[in-house]
Amino acid sequence: MAKVVYKIVKHENGWAYKARGTFSETFPTHEAAVAAAKAAAAEQRVPGETVGIEYETADGIWHEELDPGSDRPETSVEDEK
Repeated sequence: MAKVVYKIVKHENGWAYKARGTFSETFPTHEAAVAAAKAAAAEQRVPGETVGIEYETADGIWHEELDPGSDRPETSVEDEK
């Protein structure tokens, strides 16, 4: 199972969370960033629908798969403050 960690960090004169190398929007307070990170982490765990997906790999081959909506990552929020 995949794991997504939301880290609370100082960012652009405020606070943000960072997950998989990407920053969220900047929040004016530490508390607002923590609340947003917790909401995003909880949303990632919500199951979705089972859907068919198609994608092309680097070698130019197309693939079709059935993606179960129950395959959700484990999430956590890390706050170093």
